[in-house]
Amino acid sequence: MSEAAPLLATAAAPVPAGAAATWFRGSRGLRLRAALFPATGTPRGSVILSGGRTEPIEKYFEVARELTARGFVVLAHDWRGQGLSARLAADPMKGHARGYRDFLVDYRCLLDAFEDRLPKPWLAVSHSMGGCLTALALAKGERRIEGAVLTAPMFGLHLGGLPPWLAGLLAGGLTRVGLGLGGPGGEHAAPPAPFEDNILTHDPARYARNVEQVLQHPELSLGPPTWSWIDFAMSAIADLQRGPDITHVAVPVTVLAAGDDKIADNAGLRLVTSRMPKGRYVEIPGASHEILQETDVLRAPFWTAFDALAGGAAA
Repeated sequence: MSEAAPLLATAAAPVPAGAAATWFRGSRGLRLRAALFPATGTPRGSVILSGGRTEPIEKYFEVARELTARGFVVLAHDWRGQGLSARLAADPMKGHARGYRDFLVDYRCLLDAFEDRLPKPWLAVSHSMGGCLTALALAKGERRIEGAVLTAPMFGLHLGGLPPWLAGLLAGGLTRVGLGLGGPGGEHAAPPAPFEDNILTHDPARYARNVEQVLQHPELSLGPPTWSWIDFAMSAIADLQRGPDITHVAVPVTVLAAGDDKIADNAGLRLVTSRMPKGRYVEIPGASHEILQETDVLRAPFWTAFDALAGGAAA
């Protein structure tokens, strides 16, 4: 499918020059959205840019500009169930999922659909849920990506004091008896937190920009996760923490942890990183969960890690 798809602008987040979005088909024929951002000058390679839960392509316009300025073609996408990709429940605000297999097929379909427009080498930049799924794609045999930088990947979760084994048991049980569309967070998204109360970033301008995006374009917003989504997350994390596949990832993977993360559990990040032969763990003191939406000082370690990876892969 090559039908054009929209990219939604705000005054603080205009669409980057040359960017174009299209629809493509993922697992089970689901309609998904992706966007291509052309490199500045002669391309050095390509970056597959994957956001976290709730995050649409538009939230990463700034990051896409920074990567294209470094000479990389950027391919960004909306995961199934969020952004402008097809939603997975009758109520589109439900943050729903049904296991992680379809996500991995979607990722392969994405790469297949754009392969002839992506100069080599390919690098992955992924955040939170996107980092978890990128790591799983590498673990399950995706060989076209030559390295990755994962920011606060979902290799472990803080669950409000609930032990992960109990959360997994509860979410799995409720999903299996047909209650997976319910969830612990209620039915609807809460209003955005005041900046002073947010747990995502220390940067007021970037926080305001991201809040304004979903206020101006509510079709990009997403509500709390369902029990089925939590079951998906716990299953994906268990595979990475205890399954054998991640130990066979042969490419360099840098994992950037936020020192003040209230969402991802850094103990899980350290564990999964240690299981990758070329895994490298870097913790950023004082950073909140959304490292790429942080202040320039707290984002700097990401660019150091990315430039080191790109310097080797794209030499």
